[in-house]
Order: sequence, then structure tokens, then C-alpha cells
Amino acid sequence: MASSRGGVQRIFANLKRSVDDGEFYEAHQLYKIIYFRYKNQGKFLECIDLLYDGAGTLLSHNQHQSGADLAMLLLNVLEENKVPISGAIIDKIGRIHKLMDCESDERQEYVSSALKWSNLESQAFRTGHPDLHRKFALTTWHEKKFMQSQYHFVHSKDGEGCATMLVEYHITYGFPSEVDLFIVQVVLQYLCLRNRITAENAFKSYTTLHPQVEKGPPYVYPLINFLWMLLIAIEGGKVAVFTILCEQYQPSLKRDPCYLEYLDKIGQIFFGVPPKVPRGHGGLFGGLLQSLFSMGEDTDEGDNMIDIVGSNPSQQCSSSHYDLD
Repeated sequence: MASSRGGVQRIFANLKRSVDDGEFYEAHQLYKIIYFRYKNQGKFLECIDLLYDGAGTLLSHNQHQSGADLAMLLLNVLEENKVPISGAIIDKIGRIHKLMDCESDERQEYVSSALKWSNLESQAFRTGHPDLHRKFALTTWHEKKFMQSQYHFVHSKDGEGCATMLVEYHITYGFPSEVDLFIVQVVLQYLCLRNRITAENAFKSYTTLHPQVEKGPPYVYPLINFLWMLLIAIEGGKVAVFTILCEQYQPSLKRDPCYLEYLDKIGQIFFGVPPKVPRGHGGLFGGLLQSLFSMGEDTDEGDNMIDIVGSNPSQQCSSSHYDLD
């Protein structure tokens, strides 16, 4: 046993010398030798620390392929040993992700594998643990990769962070008339993922932080006004309110056909609306009205909703049409 410890210590000494001398190929091989020794001895905690240190060291010296190799070995150790989610492990994964070449295929493979591991402990997060998504979102936001950041934020629970990123995203790349489009998609996606609280936080933060959004409610932008009332309607859970709200704002919602798909899902989740009927039979709104009549909701509630929305909210829309890229 003493001889074994002495052998590992000698390898560590050689490893340090290799790094100091810039012999990174040799250092990579020495990291793997120690890793296999630890693995054969069942020392998975030592494996985690070793591979984290090795990946970080090599990536910090621009040895991206060698560093990515050790990073993937680290994820394999986590998966094989069913290591549970913890803040410390997520921090390690996030730091390595930040050091990796953002344009490399290895990084995308690393992200996919990390999210897969984070879902093994609990199937509650089918697309990966929200805290890990938040780590990836913050890094890609810092790199100005806004679309990647948005994807990860939507699968996190950081609505405020997502909104702050979206404000920068819109100001940097969006047209002034698209100020509402940047937040609408995200709020609807959060709701489709049953994450109502984060949707509310994202909406409140965006409308507070964005310099082009006038103080409300109500709001000048019809789609932002729609989101405000949709969140209120979800809290009440009345399908009549939801149906008439969607009908009143149908002209604005047609700016992006994805909105109708999102709202169909939201109707099913929060209002018990059956899946939409096939095309040619009224689509989303036809399905909503059919469900409304069949469920026999109180019509007074619908009349009140018309008063809240306004007689013709589409008149508030800009005459110009903009498509999302």
C-alpha cells in the first residue's frame, strides 16, 4: 500500500513538472494514468477531484481537446457512480464549461452529457437540472450567444436573469417594434413547461427593466398587455376568460404562428382545454370555443373579460409586420 502511494506521488511530481514545462501531451497522459489507478481502486471521489483539476489545467492552457477528454471522463465518473446533484458539482461542471472553446463540438457534447447526468437522479427535470441550465445560460450570455442563453434560461428557474439577458438581447439586435416579441415567446415557453412562477418573474422583470416599455399595467404594447392578463387568467383558472382573451388578441397573436401552438398547450395545462382539433375544423381558437360551450361556463364572466381587454385591442398594434428570425 505504501509503495502504491509512493508511485502515485511520483506520478504527481512528474505531472507538475510536465505542466510547468509546457509538456501538455505528457501531462494529459499522466492525468489518465492516475485516473485509471483511482478507478481500479474504487476511489471515485478522488477521480472527480483529479479530472476536474486536470480538465481545468489543460483548458486554461488552451489544450482544448485534451481538456475536453478529461471533462468527459469526469461526467462518466458522475454517471457510473450515480453521484447526486450538489451545488459543488454543478459549480465544477459550470467552470469547465466556461473554459471550453465555445465553438467546439466537444463543448456541445459536454453540455448534452452533463444535462443527461443531471436528470438521472430525478426524472422531474427531463431536459436537465435547472441549476445546471442556469450555469450554462450565464456563461453563454457573457459570450453574447443570446439564443443559446435563452434556451438554457427557459429550462432554469431564473426568470429575472432571463429577463435581464433578453433586454440586452433586444437592445443589441432587435428592432424597436420587436420589444414585445422578445418576452412573449419566453413567457409562453415557461408556461408550457409548467413553470408559472418563473414566467411571472420574467415578465415583471422585463417590463420593469426595459427602457422602451412604459410603466404599466396596462401596457402600450398589445402582446405585453396580453401576457399580463394571461398570467392573471391562469391564476383564476377559468376557461371562459382564457378563451375570450385569446379571441380578443388573435390579430396580435398571429405575428408568430408558434404562439398559437404554445397557447394550445397552455390551455391544456392550466384550463383543461382538450387538444386542438385537426386543421380545417377551427384550429386553436375553434377548439377553445368548442370547449367553452361544451363545459357550460358562466357567460357573465366572459362579458366581464371583454370589458377588461377592450373592444378592439388590435387597434393598438403597429401597422408594420415583423417576423422573428
